[in-house]
Amino acid sequence: MASPSPPARQQRTPDEVEDIIMRKILLVSLTPPSTPNPAVAYLELTAAELLSESLPLLALRDASERILIDRLSIQDQPAASPSPFAFLVAAFRRAADEARKISTIRDAALRTRLADSIAHLRGLILSYARIVAGNPDTFPSPANAPHPAAELLIFLLADAADALDPTPAPGAPPPPGFLEEFFGNADYETIEPAMGELYERLRQSVEKVSALGDFQKPLRVLRRLVGIPNCAKALVNHPKWIPENQIMLIGEGRVMELSSVLGAFFHVSAIPDREFASKPDIGQHCFSEASSRRPADLMSSFTTIKSVMNNLYDGLKDVLLTLLKNMDTREKVLEFIAEVINRNAGRSRMQVDPLKSASSGMFVNLSAVMLRLCEPFLDRMESKKDKIDVNYLFFNDRIDFKNLTAINASSEEVSSWIESRGYEHAQDSVSGDAQFVESQEATSSGTNSTVSLPAKGGSLVRCSNKENFSFICECFFMTSRVLNLGLMKALSDFKHNSQDLARCQDDLESNRAMRDQGGGSAQLDQDIKRLEKIVEILSQDKLCYEAQIIRDGAFLQRALSFYRLMILWSVDLVGGFKMPLPSQCPKEFACIPEHFLDDAMDLLVLTSRIPKALESFALDDFLSFIIMFMAGTSYIKNPYLRAKMVEVLNCWTPQRSGLSSTASLFEGHQLCLGYLVKNLLKLYVDIEFTGSHTQFFDKFNIRHNIAELLEYLWDVPSHRNAWRQIAIEEEKGVYLNFLNFLINDSIYLLDESLNKILELKGIEAEMANIVEWEHRPPQDREERRRVYHQWENVVRFDMRLANEDVGMLAFTSEQIPAPFLLPEMVERVASMLNYFLLQLAGPQRKSLTVKDPEKYEFKPKQLLKQIATIYVHITRGDKEGIFPAAISKDGRSYNEQLFASAANILWKIGGDPQIIQEFMQLASKAKAAASEAMDAEAMLGEIPDDFVDPIQYTLMKDPVILPSSRVIVDRQVIVRHLLSDSTDPFNRSHLTQDMLIPNTELKLRIEEFIRTQRSKKRTTSDSEMGEPDGAADMAS
Repeated sequence: MASPSPPARQQRTPDEVEDIIMRKILLVSLTPPSTPNPAVAYLELTAAELLSESLPLLALRDASERILIDRLSIQDQPAASPSPFAFLVAAFRRAADEARKISTIRDAALRTRLADSIAHLRGLILSYARIVAGNPDTFPSPANAPHPAAELLIFLLADAADALDPTPAPGAPPPPGFLEEFFGNADYETIEPAMGELYERLRQSVEKVSALGDFQKPLRVLRRLVGIPNCAKALVNHPKWIPENQIMLIGEGRVMELSSVLGAFFHVSAIPDREFASKPDIGQHCFSEASSRRPADLMSSFTTIKSVMNNLYDGLKDVLLTLLKNMDTREKVLEFIAEVINRNAGRSRMQVDPLKSASSGMFVNLSAVMLRLCEPFLDRMESKKDKIDVNYLFFNDRIDFKNLTAINASSEEVSSWIESRGYEHAQDSVSGDAQFVESQEATSSGTNSTVSLPAKGGSLVRCSNKENFSFICECFFMTSRVLNLGLMKALSDFKHNSQDLARCQDDLESNRAMRDQGGGSAQLDQDIKRLEKIVEILSQDKLCYEAQIIRDGAFLQRALSFYRLMILWSVDLVGGFKMPLPSQCPKEFACIPEHFLDDAMDLLVLTSRIPKALESFALDDFLSFIIMFMAGTSYIKNPYLRAKMVEVLNCWTPQRSGLSSTASLFEGHQLCLGYLVKNLLKLYVDIEFTGSHTQFFDKFNIRHNIAELLEYLWDVPSHRNAWRQIAIEEEKGVYLNFLNFLINDSIYLLDESLNKILELKGIEAEMANIVEWEHRPPQDREERRRVYHQWENVVRFDMRLANEDVGMLAFTSEQIPAPFLLPEMVERVASMLNYFLLQLAGPQRKSLTVKDPEKYEFKPKQLLKQIATIYVHITRGDKEGIFPAAISKDGRSYNEQLFASAANILWKIGGDPQIIQEFMQLASKAKAAASEAMDAEAMLGEIPDDFVDPIQYTLMKDPVILPSSRVIVDRQVIVRHLLSDSTDPFNRSHLTQDMLIPNTELKLRIEEFIRTQRSKKRTTSDSEMGEPDGAADMAS
């Protein structure tokens, strides 16, 4: 018997189908469930309301919002229940699943209805997800439920994950399309509340992350969010965009880094920040015990750090650029950069308070990002530099440039000049039209403000306007400040760190040597351990700086390109690359901040010392600038800045740079051939008086660089010819001053070196007496060793400079002897040479014998040969035969035996026979001159006091009156004094050669006195010669 067939399945109505789908998505039931399901909520009250309204118990579109709200409003949910936000995200996923399923329904009308209902519900889900994200307390949450912003951030981070990230994604990715619709389809008022906490948690995710930490996922999230206009707007309106909160003991500059949303991203760095350390510690992780690591390991660390930091720079540049292109956010971005600069102005000081100012890491990062923003106009700087308006420095309302040290104007002069232009500028600003361009070259405007500017009559003009400067202009000047506070400050820190490291390593080696020599003590052991720790920390820090900055050639090249534009722009302020400079320095140039040019020179010095850093980089503009301004005291007031220019050029000489291309700079550059030697000689003179309390010692370092460069240029025929011409044209001017200071330095340096050598020998003798040395207290011995090493360094430095100076005297005297023989110089030159000869060939020369003379760069044989050569070179140019007399007049060092002794030594050490022969001939002439001088002195007899020079106590030849003190002195004596000191030696008032008053009457009296004395001497001589003949006559 056949079984009965099952009853036909009843066809569901469209309402029933829609009800099933809606309940699946929202996990609800409007009727008591036959089988309890914890995931499905029975909405009993909702069902009652529907019945009371005579509506069917179906979850249909019209009731969907009510059902969703009631579903989210369930009280006392179990702890394991999802949070409202998590529920909505899951509902979004289920809605997507249901939307896919209905695609198989054949009934087009039903399919359309269901699609519309699902889309409507999906929109509600997203809308309430935004509400919950912005207001977590809108609906009840289970205990310990995460904040919706935390859940949203996990989705964003998971969606941004990459296989190469150092850490995996923090959770499952969001449903496809959820984030795009959550952020993209919302208006600003709806999304803004949700973004506040999200940005704060995004900031916290990178708060203490170093360069090797996982900052890249959060950075990708930030880049994504700022690309959504309303999210970008929410970011710049965030309370922590420019934080106003205060943190106890923390300055506002550091608060910008610690509390602002972008500050946390800019804090990510390889450069150590001791006060607010990040993890992992780059120094410990990559560079601990670096001296024992393989070079390949260090190179791998350098490469990794450079790569991740450039990822950070590129990401942050994209963030800022996106915000700058958005008209709703551009102004806020410029305000942020300006606030970072203004609040961290203290970073320009020598000592930076790390609790008051942002870290070097942040500012180096900001430097790299700003340089990237500058790239479009750096690539076309010739056509874009006209958009850089110098008025920005004086009239912008974002950053204060006016109180920075100006290049050649006091703060009062800057203020006065700005006031004189204020009225005119105010009128121009009021009449100007605001222009905005939708590109990176867009115009960016300052905030609306009312400013008070002085009118021409002295009263204040109230001017309400919006200052307009191009984006290029704003970006250029902001970058200049950021680089000064960031990259350039970090490079200065790197330099000081390297110096401290070298000094501590020297101290450590010295202490270890003391211990090994048997001078050990408990205190010494403690010092060694302390120094080992310091050396390790400093070494790690140095390598961290090196990894992020020094090893990043592209970073440095961008900075060089920026400063090339700075140079081009600055030169335009004085009329372009041409010499000579205008006699009057334009006020626009005089009032620009000094650090603009100082930073350029510092960067050139540093990059010139890094192998290959300058390869393929055009240096011609820098060279032209340096030649123009090196000796321009009326343009650049700071002598140390002009000295840096020489340091740059010194680094570019082929023997220093290692690049053959730099030779063409010096040998084929038109301005270089015409002005370089002259300006170097002028700077050599100017640097005598820097105004600093350390000027006496500073000048030797600076002149060392000048001397090295001059020595190189002497070997270039075109420059040697220029040198000869200058010696002729400026014989009584700058060249004479140069020669005078060269002689002064040579005497001081050699004298100081030789005295220190004697002191070193004294300490060596103390240490050689082992019995007595061992009986000394350990601290006493330690102190004497420290003094010994200190003086070793002093002798080494002084002797190096003395060798350079004597060498320069040797090669210049060969071809340019005339200045050495001038009346005001010849006796000075002779005294110097005699003094050197006495030290090197006199009786005390044996006392200067040291164990290792090369260690101190003490080369007595070479020095003696050079001194003899200088004697001979000057003699060859002495057409009037005045040099032997000048030699013999030196009562301090001259004696005829000294020359004989020097000649014997020269023969023994292999001196040039021709030089020795001519040297001995000069000695004979000097001896004869000495005899003649004695006869002349005897002839004059007693000289009247008013004929005697009060400085040298010699008979005056050309007496002059000093205008202030009214003292009468010999012209050549006072001129010699004025070469070194432009003051009256009797009252220190200002004095120059042209102020000297000839005393003609006294000169005639002196000349008459000499004639009378000679006449008397001749009469006496004739009488004495006639007596023998008369006696003979009488005898006959």
